[in-house]
Amino acid sequence: MTDETAAQRTSRRISRRGLLAGGLGLLAAAGGAGGWALDRYVVDHVEVSGASGMVATNVVAAQADTGGTATASGYTSDTATISIETVSTGTGSDRVTYFVADVQVSDATIVRSAFAGDRFGENIIANPSEIAASVDAVLAINGDYYGFRDTGIVIRNGVKFRDAGARQGLAFYADGSVRLYDETATSADELIAAGVWNTLSFGPGLVEDGRVLSGIDQVEVDTNFGNHSVQGNQPRTGVGLIGTNHLLFIVVDGRSTGYSRGVTMPEFAQIFADRGAQVAYNLDGGGSSAMVFRGGLVNNPLGKGQERGTSDILYVAG
Repeated sequence: MTDETAAQRTSRRISRRGLLAGGLGLLAAAGGAGGWALDRYVVDHVEVSGASGMVATNVVAAQADTGGTATASGYTSDTATISIETVSTGTGSDRVTYFVADVQVSDATIVRSAFAGDRFGENIIANPSEIAASVDAVLAINGDYYGFRDTGIVIRNGVKFRDAGARQGLAFYADGSVRLYDETATSADELIAAGVWNTLSFGPGLVEDGRVLSGIDQVEVDTNFGNHSVQGNQPRTGVGLIGTNHLLFIVVDGRSTGYSRGVTMPEFAQIFADRGAQVAYNLDGGGSSAMVFRGGLVNNPLGKGQERGTSDILYVAG
């Protein structure tokens, strides 16, 4: 693989969101407004390099077990058991295709996060499979695309990277539990002191206490430029908890007639609830939705089989 030039990287970021495809070109011609938009949504803003390798020193993380046994639909090792199921429902224009990874781990700290390019900051992206390969992930899904915004609490692998609470978040604890929480009612330091290992900041929360949450079909995740709503039939990525150290990673394909229409937010939540999730949370979706297993792309984003760059992944070490 050849290195990208700066111009190629910029072009790829512009195509990262449909909102950037034409709008920023017009803004650039307008002068000051264009400069702001390009700086905010396209130009790299690196805050921390070597970020993915940072792991909290007060938590003993399990070492990756490279002796696991893998098949096309699963993986078993001393530290993780993963089974992957493909589900198709409906026919014709109402067909929905999604992928369920049932994950059980012996130590919650092998469920980790990694950043694109091993750097934390805004507008830094890479394909999920590339990020997964960089950390030898067994299984990975796209994360919350934290780099598209400058708010939210970002704790990854026990380390604080951002403390700017703005929305409902999801917290993974080192004891194997997972909880929804209000970012605006706490701080990153308080969460770490309480045993939080990772946070995700996108949403909305889908399931709590085993029940689908009401009003999730009305939520706007962001009000920033070009990302106003996550409603309607969409490709989706989410994560849920069945019980201690027992997780569900689910990716729904969409925007592809005859293959998968995508799902509404309540439909997505019901998939988790039907599989016994006590807690579930929506992550970045659309063309970003991706599941990677043993280096290969499991799903078919937008029916085109092509990944789209994102800021981060949630993954399972071996």
